[in-house]
Amino acid sequence: MKPVVKRFIFIVVILGLWELGSRMGLWAELILPSPTNVAIALFDGIQNMTLIYDLVASFRRLAIGLVIALVIGTGIGVLIAKSKTADDTIGSMLLAFQSVPSIVWLPLAMMWFGLNDKAVIFVVVLGGTFVMALNVRTGIKNVSPLYIRAAQTMGSKGIDLFIRVVFPASIPYFVTGTRLAWAFAWRALIAGELLTTGPGLGYTLRYASDFGNMSLVIGVMIIIGVIGAIVDQLIFQRIEKSVARRWGL
Repeated sequence: MKPVVKRFIFIVVILGLWELGSRMGLWAELILPSPTNVAIALFDGIQNMTLIYDLVASFRRLAIGLVIALVIGTGIGVLIAKSKTADDTIGSMLLAFQSVPSIVWLPLAMMWFGLNDKAVIFVVVLGGTFVMALNVRTGIKNVSPLYIRAAQTMGSKGIDLFIRVVFPASIPYFVTGTRLAWAFAWRALIAGELLTTGPGLGYTLRYASDFGNMSLVIGVMIIIGVIGAIVDQLIFQRIEKSVARRWGL
């Protein structure tokens, strides 16, 4: 049986048990709404364009923040990989910052930028930068010395050596770093939007919670999870496997 079929059957069984439990009154509707009510809430949100505007706003913030995170993370990763002094100083700080949850940065972001898009993008950037930098550093440091020596014997050095040898050999780590940066940035985005005042999935999640609309709360949570799974499995996971095969890993 194909994995897709297994997943489909598993999801159908879970939804069936969930719906059955709700109809039998095993739990209060206010605590866990039935799949039918969740679907109705999602349909209403799509019909009145609320969820569409939320998705557009969230992806716009994510795109801006993720691009900035990848650029900054790649630059820092190259720096700490090529400079021992930078690795001993900045590198050690990255490990500490990486262990700090993105939501912890929210008070600082609000003090600096206020409750607006800039604060959310700031949190998204921090969410993706550190993991990208650490993966780039690992990739460059793991390049086989044989490749570098072989290129040097043929006269390659400096920028030419990096472009022709070091960077291509590090591509699998760059791809993994991008995939992880996306995952961390996506989580940071939702956490940041919980405190914003504009459209966004996180804002709608908080709004629905404040007004006791648990069907919409569950629906938005499902949307967040589905988007994360689809982007990771259909885009980044395929790219990562393709690169791994091409590099013989």
